[in-house]
Amino acid sequence: MKNIDSIPKATIERLPLYYRCLDKLLTFENIEVISSKELGGRLGIPSTQVRKDLSYYGEFGRRGVGYDVHDLKKSIGKILGVNKTWPAVLIGAGNLGRALVNYEGFEKMGLKITNVLDVDLDKIGNRIGPITVESMKDLDKVVEEGNINLGIITVPASAAQEVADKLVRAGIKAIWNFAPTRIVVPDEIVVRNEDLAVGIVSLIYHLSWQDKLDA
Repeated sequence: MKNIDSIPKATIERLPLYYRCLDKLLTFENIEVISSKELGGRLGIPSTQVRKDLSYYGEFGRRGVGYDVHDLKKSIGKILGVNKTWPAVLIGAGNLGRALVNYEGFEKMGLKITNVLDVDLDKIGNRIGPITVESMKDLDKVVEEGNINLGIITVPASAAQEVADKLVRAGIKAIWNFAPTRIVVPDEIVVRNEDLAVGIVSLIYHLSWQDKLDA
């Protein structure tokens, strides 16, 4: 496998697509072998790109035969790290936070939200599924005792940076930020921003232009 710094970001972001597709093939279609053309066709990705993406991580499949679906899924899962469970602490027990906690698909991808914290006294002590909401005052203890490296932010924009700072001080190494603002963290901290408003506006933009073209 090549040095991770030499692997294109686009390739890394396609790996979960391959993994999910392979999982569906095994779960719902009972397909045991697939070619790069067939795999790419299901995802709208050229077969040459599929082969190139996988080549960064080693040799998979056999020419003229294709990929063993179970083995390829297992290999990509190991590359992604979803072959083990990664605990996460979620900050913000609002509607979005509750929705993320209740989403069952995360565990299939190796993510398990183990703790939910908030500063609102009306929310602390309430339950979201099997999880009892705890106080932000317990953040350091929760991260240390749970050996947690991933933090999820679902607080308002005005509080996001303060929460990010606290997560970093507590020892969190990666942050999934759903707050509608960019956060500033040290270079060694990995951040993934999910700005839902930007996604919605992008969709509306395309719909708006389609309406104009149709008119």
